[in-house]
Amino acid sequence: MSSDAEAILSALDPEQREIAESLRGPVAVLAGAGTGKTRAITHRIAYGVRTGVYDPERVLAVTFTRKAAGELQGRLRALGADGVRAQTFHGAALAQLNHFWPQLVGGAAPKMLPGKVAAISQAVESLGLRLGGEALRDAAAEIEWRKTRMLSIDAYADQVERRPIPQGLTPERLVDLQRAYTALLEERRQIDFEDVLVLMTGMLETEPLAALQVRERYRFFTVDEYQDVSPLQHSLLRMWLGDRDDLCVVGDASQTIYSFAGASSSYLLRFGAEYPRAREIRLERNYRSTEPVVRISNRLMRDRPGALTLRAARADATAASAAAPTFEWFASDHDEAAAVADSIAAAVRAGTPASEVAILYRTNAQSARFEEALRQRGLSARVHGAQRFFERADVRQAVMLIRGEAKVADTRPLFQIVSDVLRAGGWSAKAPEGAAQREKWEALGALLGLVDEMPPGTGIREFSEELLARQRTQHEPTLDAVTLSAIHAAKGLEWSMVHVVGLSEGLLPITHATDEAAIDEERRLCYVAFTRARDMLRLSGVAGGGRTARQPSRFISEAGMIAAGT
Repeated sequence: MSSDAEAILSALDPEQREIAESLRGPVAVLAGAGTGKTRAITHRIAYGVRTGVYDPERVLAVTFTRKAAGELQGRLRALGADGVRAQTFHGAALAQLNHFWPQLVGGAAPKMLPGKVAAISQAVESLGLRLGGEALRDAAAEIEWRKTRMLSIDAYADQVERRPIPQGLTPERLVDLQRAYTALLEERRQIDFEDVLVLMTGMLETEPLAALQVRERYRFFTVDEYQDVSPLQHSLLRMWLGDRDDLCVVGDASQTIYSFAGASSSYLLRFGAEYPRAREIRLERNYRSTEPVVRISNRLMRDRPGALTLRAARADATAASAAAPTFEWFASDHDEAAAVADSIAAAVRAGTPASEVAILYRTNAQSARFEEALRQRGLSARVHGAQRFFERADVRQAVMLIRGEAKVADTRPLFQIVSDVLRAGGWSAKAPEGAAQREKWEALGALLGLVDEMPPGTGIREFSEELLARQRTQHEPTLDAVTLSAIHAAKGLEWSMVHVVGLSEGLLPITHATDEAAIDEERRLCYVAFTRARDMLRLSGVAGGGRTARQPSRFISEAGMIAAGT
């Protein structure tokens, strides 16, 4: 073994090393929260490239978001695995569709629909109906669910009575709407997000030339977040593989939180049945959280199908100073928001960076009061997913100016060049007054902070290319602000201090979770929220009053917590 290859393995624990050395055949990695799954799979790919087992051009690493794919690509590049492609299912399928369509069908591929809601609204009008914005979004979710489950409209009609019906529709009219929407897209020669996978799967099934070329192009597959694979994605993956089994999947059944969108953990849990030669490796050493956080997370998922038992593995995880998670019960929403904001303000005064704090909630409608409470205490906040960093007008302008500077032969230190460009755009070393100006200042300062992440000797041209790569993959820098996020959007992220709010019956679990399967999904959502915390986990809920009176969430007692104030 070369010293370079050995160096890749030396950074891994025994289970991670076992994964990295399992280069051929089907491999299932059951990876709990905070166990270093991304480290394991990126080192596995890099080790395969360094040892010559993998041709990097024939490796495809698949994940679920552009941001995750960008981070995966960056880690692989840092490990010397240049040439390996990291993409989402949709990104890989769209590239293949655009490549094969002119050859096999003729002309350009159909255009992608920018979003479903406008087209659904027009389909609604064609039926002589009127729907509100929320009902239109619910209808879009039903269309997505049907397609990811690979159901024809007729097959969907047979089970529509058991599906959630958007307000203002009957089951029959919901089916009519799906037909009208499909006809509208066909008339305009457009496809939506799910159609990309539908069409590519069908093309690989019916066109031997396309299947041959794809299978020649890609030989080794890695799929992250496998617990979130839908029947449609699973079908496409099987078409990519053909009769081969050089596949590594990574997932955690306890983090399956997209069942409403067609995801199913069954493919992860039944991987050994699908691939009898499969090797299963478990990652249960949690390097993220303290022992008290790990303990209540384990309690919440005890005896659930596919649940792993995490072990706190941080050097200081079991220290006597490790803070125990707390649960507080408040009389009103205002009281909860004020107490959470006070807690965060105290933590920031004690030295915790605002960027290391998050407030997590079940629905986006809960964010406003916490944002306002933080603002009243002089704390900056960012709502995760509200506006992407690189889509901000001030950031776009700054990147454009940096791109312009990269065309000039400038040998000054990178920090000086970038700081001069940002000063020209209105940035200064001193924070301004006013929320809007401070938000711009923090965004431009985050761009300058990226300079420190670059290797020594990086020039302005390389930095400019790095910004473009980050812009394409939505690999955003860290802003010095408290993060407010719905739990679904927080998956894959972590903070030193996490407040999980709204832990009341009717909020988490949500009111419409009425059967056992839906409650299980809500429990997994709560588990995802708990396991985002590294050092401090603060839980809270609201009793309310009158018609809105609530009880503490059942998940609090399941986790072994006692409510203060009840």
